[in-house]
Amino acid sequence: MEGIEGSGKTSQMGHISRFLEKKGRSCRMTREPGGTDIGLKIRSILLDPSNEAIDPMTELLLYVADRVQHVRTLIEPWLASGKTVLCDRYFDATLVYQGFARGLDKELIQTLHKITLNDLKPDVTILLDLPPATGLARAWRRIEESGGKEIETRFEKEALKFHEAVRGGYLELARLEPDRFFVIDASQDQKNVSTQIDAVLETVMAS
Repeated sequence: MEGIEGSGKTSQMGHISRFLEKKGRSCRMTREPGGTDIGLKIRSILLDPSNEAIDPMTELLLYVADRVQHVRTLIEPWLASGKTVLCDRYFDATLVYQGFARGLDKELIQTLHKITLNDLKPDVTILLDLPPATGLARAWRRIEESGGKEIETRFEKEALKFHEAVRGGYLELARLEPDRFFVIDASQDQKNVSTQIDAVLETVMAS
């Protein structure tokens, strides 16, 4: 699952899991960063708004470290046992956030992924797409509704131009890998988004 802030990835993860379980697939849900105990500590650094001065290369390497721990200790064992793994963000997020939006060398990011994880990629990537202004408004509404408990706001505080670059990066990746990416109109209500995702999953499972 990929998408900008406020695209509804977390809301749709449970729906997808239930859909696949009804189809006989045993599912495990996880996220990046923070899918492991070590990853949670890395996540606290990456998403803390007080760390706005973090260097982009430091940011990139922390995401890579989180992913290696995540894949080695959770994702690979789950896949080996026949589970279907649903992940809220993965390598594509790093490529668009640190590559397209931060301006780091995209070939370097891809090379790091090949070196550290043998270029492991999802079979299917569902991209929830919507205008950044809409997504950010949703994200800040959720933060306000949390009553100040939501503290992982470093990326929500980035300028709109940054989020537009992220969206553009995602759409470019979807254009380059149309067999893996399925773009969903996430500007609609949650039920309609779920319906679009169901149609994608039916198509994928029938192929």
